[in-house]
Amino acid sequence: MELVTFLIDFILHVDKYLETFVQTYGMWVYALLFLIVFIETGVVVMPFLPGDSLLFIVGALCGAGMMSFSLACAVLIAAAVLGDQCNYSIGRFFGPKVFQWEDSRWFNRRAFDQAHAFYERYGGITIILARFMPFIRTFAPFVAGVAAMGRGKFTGFNVAGALLWVLGICTAGYFFGNFAWVKLHLDKIIWAMIFIPGLIAIFGAWRAGRAAKTAT
Repeated sequence: MELVTFLIDFILHVDKYLETFVQTYGMWVYALLFLIVFIETGVVVMPFLPGDSLLFIVGALCGAGMMSFSLACAVLIAAAVLGDQCNYSIGRFFGPKVFQWEDSRWFNRRAFDQAHAFYERYGGITIILARFMPFIRTFAPFVAGVAAMGRGKFTGFNVAGALLWVLGICTAGYFFGNFAWVKLHLDKIIWAMIFIPGLIAIFGAWRAGRAAKTAT
């Protein structure tokens, strides 16, 4: 219970924690950032770690002169790319073993073929857009691996998505994160960065489900 409380407090006040860490440990903050983003994007069971809000705060700290913008972005992009590659590899390796292919009652060959076809055709944009959606960005590369999306294709969109995600949100934090109004309402902004993309994803899934039912 204490761990859950700490994680919630860390997510909502990531600016205070990061600022204290920078002041106390200096350059080690880049290792911490790499670890957080790599785990959030690379370990399927850790989708609750801060992502968008973390990048925004990092940009703000860079704008305040507390961190190097170029170094922070390089570290975060590397963590995001490697995290998704790790997640994809986990899905690619364990997917067939979990389903045990045609011998398992849990495996539906037709569903697998459909998922594979979807990721080969539309998976690229899914991988990129998922970067901006909490929770979904953790599962999208895993599903791409399970669906056996081509590694080369996945890697290309993985890198493109990481660049857009990290550079886009860090740059926003760099230029706007130190405005008085933003700092005053930062907790609300963090909540918005968590819930708005999530609601969009839920709405999209609901519409897709309705469309599938209508088609059948």
